[in-house]
Amino acid sequence: MAKVEVLFFDVLGTVVDWRGSIATDAQAFLQRHHAAGIDARALADAWIGRYSASSAAVRSGQRPFVPLDQLNLENLHASLDQFGLAPASFPAAELETLNQAWHRLRPWPDSVPGIARLKERYIVAPLSDCNTRLLADMAKHGGLPWDAILGADITGAYKPAPQVYLRACELLGVTPDRAMLVAAHDYDLDAARGCGLHTAYVHRPHAGDPSKAGAAPRPAGWDYAADSLTELAAKLP
Repeated sequence: MAKVEVLFFDVLGTVVDWRGSIATDAQAFLQRHHAAGIDARALADAWIGRYSASSAAVRSGQRPFVPLDQLNLENLHASLDQFGLAPASFPAAELETLNQAWHRLRPWPDSVPGIARLKERYIVAPLSDCNTRLLADMAKHGGLPWDAILGADITGAYKPAPQVYLRACELLGVTPDRAMLVAAHDYDLDAARGCGLHTAYVHRPHAGDPSKAGAAPRPAGWDYAADSLTELAAKLP
């Protein structure tokens, strides 16, 4: 194995608890608007569950690239409609505040110490479908110690398009065999491996996209596997 210099991290679900974090903000929103009878976790999962299909439209060329913030706002409107809450009945500023929940996603307890330990030996950076400002805000909010931040708006593409992984390597000055993707999602690791990157799987029981909850687990075979980022830091050379 070539010496790995750069660790790229999937973020949504791998580094941060997106489902729990968004449910918390959704609960506060519903309480403010006297709709506490609606299940906040169900609303959050419906919102997150639209993420894959909406980004797929960009990947397939059905629509031009737009940042995740815009997709999230569109998906929020659709999710509110699904639960009988007319988006037009809420002030636009309130919907924008709720949409900013993605900028405040909380790291898993092991994420900050694990990334900090790995940073001592590697360049560490997110490789995410989130746009750059979203990732920067999330890093400040959660104390994520990235060396660099590469948002999807830099490449103008969403994972698992090959150019996402290859362009990230190019921007950080490494060949793919000197980079590794750390992720909790098989499809992401598959795509990275197909581009020549090394792979590290981190098990996150509640990391999955709710829209893919019924998907059967796929074979592993990753270069490394761990139950946390601190465990991964202990395993990597």
